[in-house]
Amino acid sequence: MTAGHPWDGHWKARLYERVRERGYESLTAFAEAHPTASLVKLAAELGEGEIAGVQVFSGLVAEAERSKQLTRLVRGQLVRELAECLPSGWPRVLDDANRFKVAKALGLWTGFTPETHKERVRRVGDALLANPPPAGWRPLSPDDELLQTLLPDEEA
Repeated sequence: MTAGHPWDGHWKARLYERVRERGYESLTAFAEAHPTASLVKLAAELGEGEIAGVQVFSGLVAEAERSKQLTRLVRGQLVRELAECLPSGWPRVLDDANRFKVAKALGLWTGFTPETHKERVRRVGDALLANPPPAGWRPLSPDDELLQTLLPDEEA
């Protein structure tokens, strides 16, 4: 492997070092400061070619589990996927092209969802397709009112 590869050395230590260098106390705080940035963009911000998006997500899941904020993390990941796949917000019409974009966002979201939340996420995806949000809806944080209604916190 070449020097600077994301999996070289102690990647978790490197990840948290980069987060602290940017003035954040946690990876979650860093990610929440960039709520619509994709995992790849977050990784690039922390070290282009030295941090991978999946490493960022792994760290976010670990922090969310410790703080009992996993549902919030799951909502936040939908915000990221929608921002990436639907930058202009929810489409007015679900024609073939827009249906693909929505399906891509929901599929990526499901793929990044921990097993504990997969069934809830599938139900939310079904609900969004059956009763689409207003055209242009673009959640900007996991605290979006519609997201909290669709996927309320369950952690105690």
